[in-house]
Amino acid sequence: MKEHIKVLGIVVEYNPLHFGHLNHIHQSIELVNPDYVIAVMSGNFCQRGEPAIINKFARTEIALRYGIDIVLELPTVYAIQDAGGFALGSIGILERTGVVTDIVFGSESGDLEFISKIAHLLTYQSPEFEQSFKRQLKKGYSYPNARKYALMEVIDDGMEKLSKPNDILGIEYVRALLKYDSKIKPHAIQRVGADYSDETYRGQFSSASAIRKAISHGEFSKISNAVPEWTLKVMESEFEKGRGPVFWNNMEFVLAMFRKMKREDFENIYSFNEGLDLRFVESARATGDFQDFVDRIKTKRFTYSRIRRAILHVLFEMRKKEVELSDERGPQYLRILGFTEKGRELLRIMKKSATIPMISTASLYKNVLDETQKKISEGKGHFEVEPELYIWQFERDILASDLYTLMYPNKKEAAAGMDFRQPVRTSFPSA
Repeated sequence: MKEHIKVLGIVVEYNPLHFGHLNHIHQSIELVNPDYVIAVMSGNFCQRGEPAIINKFARTEIALRYGIDIVLELPTVYAIQDAGGFALGSIGILERTGVVTDIVFGSESGDLEFISKIAHLLTYQSPEFEQSFKRQLKKGYSYPNARKYALMEVIDDGMEKLSKPNDILGIEYVRALLKYDSKIKPHAIQRVGADYSDETYRGQFSSASAIRKAISHGEFSKISNAVPEWTLKVMESEFEKGRGPVFWNNMEFVLAMFRKMKREDFENIYSFNEGLDLRFVESARATGDFQDFVDRIKTKRFTYSRIRRAILHVLFEMRKKEVELSDERGPQYLRILGFTEKGRELLRIMKKSATIPMISTASLYKNVLDETQKKISEGKGHFEVEPELYIWQFERDILASDLYTLMYPNKKEAAAGMDFRQPVRTSFPSA
C-alpha cells in the first residue's frame, strides 16, 4: 500500500442518484486521480428539509456501485441545516477522517477563485459588509438573501453567482475548510444538467426534483432514461417492498403536533426567531391541510426550505444549545453506511488516522464511546469527542430513522429501529 495516498472527498445526497451525479463522480476522479473516494451523504432527511425518496442504506448501495469506496452519514443535525451548517458538518466529517486530501464540488460557475474570495470576505468580515448586512435584514429579507445583497454592495463583479445554490454551497465549503484550518484542497467543477430546483422533466438531464416529481405522479417507468441502471433497480426493489417512495406530503402527521403547541414551546428550538413561532401556532390552528399550513407561514423572510427545516427541527427536538454547540465543535463520529472491498483497505488506515470515533454497528455506539474515552485516558490517539454531544448527535440520527419509516407505504415495514436492523452495505462492485 502507498505510504502517501490521495483520497477524494465529495458531499452528496443522491435523492436519487442520477446522471448529473454520475458525471460529478467521473469528473472528480479524472481531476484528482485519487486512490480512494469517500462520500459524505445525508441520511434519511435532506438539506431542503425533505425526507429522502428511499432510505439511506438503499442510496448507499447505489453509491457503492458507481465509484464510491466508503459512504459516511452526515449527522442529521447538519443535514437539515442551511448551507452553512450543512457545510460545517460535511467538511468536518471529511477533515476528521484524517485521510482526505481533496474535495471536489459542483457549482454553476466552476469559478473557485471567486468562490474563495467570497468565502474569505464572509469569514473575515469587513465593517462595510457588516453594516450592509444589518441594513438588508432590517428590510425584511431572509438571512441568505440579506447576506447576498450585502455582498453585492461590497464586491465589483460576479454578482450573479451569489444567487446560484451550488455556488453558495461551494462558498460555505471553503468557509468550513477555513474554520477547521484544513489542508484539504478544494476544487470546483461546473455543474452539468438541470438546476436542482427545476421540476421540468428533461430526460437524461433531469434534476433530482424533476425525477421525484415524475415518481410522485405515478410515472416511475418514465424515469428509466434519467437515472443509471442501479438507481432504477434499487428503487424498484424498495418500492416493491413498500419502503418508498417517501415524499414531503407524507409528513402531514406533524400537524397534530403543531396544533398542540404554544409559542413558549418553541422557545428553545433551533431556527425559531423573528416571529416564526407565532406563524406556526396560528397556521396550525387555521387549517388542516399540510401544504396550506406551510403556505400560510411563507413570507419573503421565511422561505419554503427554511420552513421545512424548521418543521424537522421541532420533530427531532433540535434544541438551540445542542445545534449551536454542534456547529462550534463539529461532528463527533464517523458513521459508516457502506464500503467496497477497496474501501475496507482505507478503513484500516482511518482507524489510525481518524480524530473522532468510527461507528459501523449502530447498536454498539455507546461501547464505541466507552472505548474511545479509555483510549483518551491512556493517551492513545488524538480524539476530538465530547461524550454528551456524541450521544445527542447520534440519537438524533436514530430518531430521524424511526420517524422516517412511519412514511413507508407498507406499514408492516414501518417498525422503529432501522439503524439497528440494517447492516452496513458492503462489497458492491463498481458499475
